[in-house]
Amino acid sequence: MSRRLDGRTALVTGATSNIGRAVATAFAAEGAHVVVTGRDAGRGEEVVARIRAAGGRGDFVAARLDGSLRASRDLAAEADRVLGGRVDILVNNAGIFPGWTTADTDEATFDEVYAVNVKAPYFLTAAIAPAMAGRGGGAIINLGSWVARLGIPVGTLYSSTKGAMETLTRAWAAEFGPAGVRVNAISPGVIYAPEPGQTGTHPAEVMMRGTPAGGTGTPDAVAHAAVYLASDEAAFVHGTVIDVDGGRVGVAVIAA
Repeated sequence: MSRRLDGRTALVTGATSNIGRAVATAFAAEGAHVVVTGRDAGRGEEVVARIRAAGGRGDFVAARLDGSLRASRDLAAEADRVLGGRVDILVNNAGIFPGWTTADTDEATFDEVYAVNVKAPYFLTAAIAPAMAGRGGGAIINLGSWVARLGIPVGTLYSSTKGAMETLTRAWAAEFGPAGVRVNAISPGVIYAPEPGQTGTHPAEVMMRGTPAGGTGTPDAVAHAAVYLASDEAAFVHGTVIDVDGGRVGVAVIAA
């Protein structure tokens, strides 16, 4: 049976844990050669070992995407080298979430969050997308968030960065789409896996009350959407944001 990403190469940022790890693992299972990247080499090698144990192809490239042009260009160049001269799929997943309320956010935190969450993927895309366009095709998947479109009283800084990424998705689709590069985004809802032995109700679970799903999602749910957007099945999908959020943004369930 043909796998959906056979013969393709992929770079997944922030791939050493949670959503990024699930996306990298799913891509490899579908036949892609995946570069797993992140700051923690130990966790990165664990992901690569998992990919290889399942018969897939994966390599770890350490990267500290601090928002600098150099860091993004260096990662793009190393991924290109490891993957044999091309990156077919780019997933801009890496991000940080410090800073809860507006008044509690200092300038250094503001600059750091925008550097990691917006500047880094911006310059990484700038380093990779033109080569995709030159080859006549490729896929870029950005990670947004449900809090970019449904206001909540915490995480204001983070939500604004995810709003920026969703806007860039549409702008990049217009810029690179005519050359065959599909740019789309996924907006995850509350993704949370309870720790073994955990008791009580976690705040993440409370956030999903009143939704059709009625509970939190898993990283695999996001990975399934990423595989679709990276594959030929999504050949006619450009500049869209797929909500993988259990209905959190668009639907309200009124309990009897």
